[in-house]
Amino acid sequence: MFIVNIIDVYLIFDLDGVSLVGVRHAREYADILADLTEAVLQIPDGHLFIDMTTEEWGQLAPEERREVMEALADDVFFGLGEDPLIRVGSAAVAYDSKFHRIVVRMKEQIAAIVPLT
Repeated sequence: MFIVNIIDVYLIFDLDGVSLVGVRHAREYADILADLTEAVLQIPDGHLFIDMTTEEWGQLAPEERREVMEALADDVFFGLGEDPLIRVGSAAVAYDSKFHRIVVRMKEQIAAIVPLT
């Protein structure tokens, strides 16, 4: 599998047969990633998504937590191109292609909206 950025649409090509998926965006990816990182940092049990125990998570310094969640946010962004709904701990992260945004929901309430345009 390889990923190509063509005019801010990340396309994922499957080497077995060209299947196209992607998250459309007009904002700079770095800005989207920063906002999505802040959003996933709000998820109290988001570390469970990466198989990290609560004890391990608690031992990380705040900057280390941010780095881990930035990597998670990056993975989630690209994952949303393939599956528009991803569970992260007790939250749901969804790609809303109609309104060009990523929505993070916790306990049936919107916790964050990350605009893509």
